Amino acid sequence: MARLERRTVRDVRKGNRAMLLRTLYFTGSASRNDLIRLTGLSAATVSTMTGDLLEESIIMEAGQVDSDGGRPRVLLRVNPTYGYAVGVDVAETHVRVELFDLEMKERAKVDYALRPARHDPELVARHILAGIDVVLSDAGVTTGQVLGVGVGVPGIVRRGPDFVIHAKTFGWDGVPFGTLLSAGTPLPLYVDNGAKAMGQAELWFGSGRGAGNAVIVLIGSGVGATVVSDGATFQGVSSSAGEWGHTKIIVGGRPCRCGGRGCLEAYIGAEAILERAGVSTQTTGWQEELARVLDSGSPAVAETATYLGVGLANLVNLLNPERIVIGGWVGLMLGERLLPEILQAAAENSLAQPYAATSIVLGRLGPDAVALGAATLVLRNFLDATPASRVTAAG
Repeated sequence: MARLERRTVRDVRKGNRAMLLRTLYFTGSASRNDLIRLTGLSAATVSTMTGDLLEESIIMEAGQVDSDGGRPRVLLRVNPTYGYAVGVDVAETHVRVELFDLEMKERAKVDYALRPARHDPELVARHILAGIDVVLSDAGVTTGQVLGVGVGVPGIVRRGPDFVIHAKTFGWDGVPFGTLLSAGTPLPLYVDNGAKAMGQAELWFGSGRGAGNAVIVLIGSGVGATVVSDGATFQGVSSSAGEWGHTKIIVGGRPCRCGGRGCLEAYIGAEAILERAGVSTQTTGWQEELARVLDSGSPAVAETATYLGVGLANLVNLLNPERIVIGGWVGLMLGERLLPEILQAAAENSLAQPYAATSIVLGRLGPDAVALGAATLVLRNFLDATPASRVTAAG
């Protein structure tokens, strides 16, 4: 019984520490009195924990503010160089590896091109491992300063030590990606679906911030979504929630890369738009080609705006979110040029009441948001103050 009591006390302390650290991180800087007010923790608890965090160099002093009639209050903040996070975006045409400090400021980046028809797991793993070495070297950071590596991948990620990935569009069926990566790096690994990773970044730092019920959609080569309910990401029973791109928009319609027909992705994904516009997809220059198509007045452009609007209307009618954020490199290119047409199609295909309660906006974090989102997988573990494991499936 005493052993159980000790564990419970430790768990409470761990939870309090995580709450204080998260509060300080997202507040930016705060005094101890601010932290008492914001967290509801006692003055003694805040004093002890901030003292421990200062001693560990996890937080630092950030100046002073005047108080009412007393001594100036010391401001505290999370130390941005206490540690670093690597974020990796595994996409259709590239592997992007970026290094971030704890303010999520990019310190180094490297890209490796992939041919759309070639996604060998071993090749992708080699690019990631080589990229980690490059960004650490370029930034002058040692592996001992890195808190972990987050990886955003297409498809469904099955939790467990082998980190198994099912991604039909890559031809991956039960690939033990964690085994491939952990053989080449001692750093803790965190992996999630790329759309969910990007959604986490937009929720914390971008257009989704402050929304308790939201959907963040990623439109790139593939199409996916992050569903946020009461501030938490909805995962589903097998971590595959958010496969919005494979909801059916036309019965018996265009073939999709997943093997089905009529999927939304088969109409608004990068490859689908280019094919419908008569452009070859056998190159790696999809972004340049798509920009030309969007500026050409091709009938495929107006059709894409309609299909996207209908897809968003389905989210409005089904989930009744307060906010939908459009992200991903294709989503941003479409939104920057066609947002009025997209909104019109969404309004025409939504129920009036839920549509009126929903704002549809563009993401603020740019086309690199998947890599940033992958780094937030590491950040989330750091803020939760949980010990890092060798290979961790993000949850």
